[in-house]
Amino acid sequence: MKVMIVVTHLLGTGHLSRALTLGRAFVQDGHQVLVVTGGMPAPQLNVTGMTLLGLPPLRSDGTDFTRLLTQTDEVADVAYLAGRQAALVEAVRSFAPDVLITELFPFGRRSLSAEFIALLKAASALPKRPVILGSIRDILAPPSKPSKATRAEEIVLTTYDGVLVHSDPQMVSLDVSWPVSERLRPRLYYTGFVAPEAAPPHPDALGQGEVLVSAGGGSVGQPIFRAAIEATQKMTNRRWRLLVGGQDAQVRIAQLSNLVGIANVTVEPVRPDFRQMLRHAAASVSMCGYNTALDILQAATPAVFVPFDDGNEVEQTLRAQSLSDQPGVALVASHDLSGASLAQAVDRVLNAPARPVPDHGFDGAAKSVEIAKALLERRG
Repeated sequence: MKVMIVVTHLLGTGHLSRALTLGRAFVQDGHQVLVVTGGMPAPQLNVTGMTLLGLPPLRSDGTDFTRLLTQTDEVADVAYLAGRQAALVEAVRSFAPDVLITELFPFGRRSLSAEFIALLKAASALPKRPVILGSIRDILAPPSKPSKATRAEEIVLTTYDGVLVHSDPQMVSLDVSWPVSERLRPRLYYTGFVAPEAAPPHPDALGQGEVLVSAGGGSVGQPIFRAAIEATQKMTNRRWRLLVGGQDAQVRIAQLSNLVGIANVTVEPVRPDFRQMLRHAAASVSMCGYNTALDILQAATPAVFVPFDDGNEVEQTLRAQSLSDQPGVALVASHDLSGASLAQAVDRVLNAPARPVPDHGFDGAAKSVEIAKALLERRG
């Protein structure tokens, strides 16, 4: 079976990371996978076993997802976007997938609707139309007006065979963040959470006893890092390690290093062994993106979540609230973030009862493979 996954990450790398986890599950089941990515390069992510095709890359202007910038920080013009669209259409025609998966669209990425619609039309016109599936996380950005939800639903009902919802409906139903109509509900396939296998312990026990501070792979999180440096002055008995991501990581690392002074702090770029380090960390401080939250739950690390809420984003806040009743989990809203509030929250989770390691619910990638195969077999 040939599987094509199309994803454009515009701010962090979470969407791409989840798409690659999904792709690896198809590879492990013996299928050929092409991942077409339209965001900025993310060389730290694992693409083993898959073919990766990069479109001319885009990123959002901060949380303004209607203003799209190129790798040289220029506003993407009509010609640039047309080049992406042409490459995407050519990719689906030449690869001729049995299964086509669009990550987030049509529930998001409305600024890229033209290229996704062109992709769907080209796929539908292939001699053998592929099974077409959407792929969405547990919580979406709620539509700002009813027409956006209506438009997404129309696209699903006319073009898609189903939507993979990477959540457990007993924990987080899509209805929490999106108006699910009775027409849309039968097209939803809950897969459970999409996460890699739980990471083994780090061979060098790196991170042992540390407070591990991260903010994903994008160029955000500087307020969290600054608050962490301030918090170290109140918790001098522990080493804090700050993992900084994004295209401008080196500049931001230099800025933060100037603030450290004699504090017991390490500041370095994001690391591929982050998930293994979580197994040893005394506590984690992070935002509450989908992938990071699952990493922390799998490792059972005491955690302080500072949800990303710039530009009226509510997804991470909703997720953090749903997790905050678990042992060893604390939430600090961005408007309450300071060195003092962060130190207090870290102290609370360090002294909380241990949280058990979950033993199920994280096999959403494998279940997605089974759903795709079943839909393809049903078509015959």
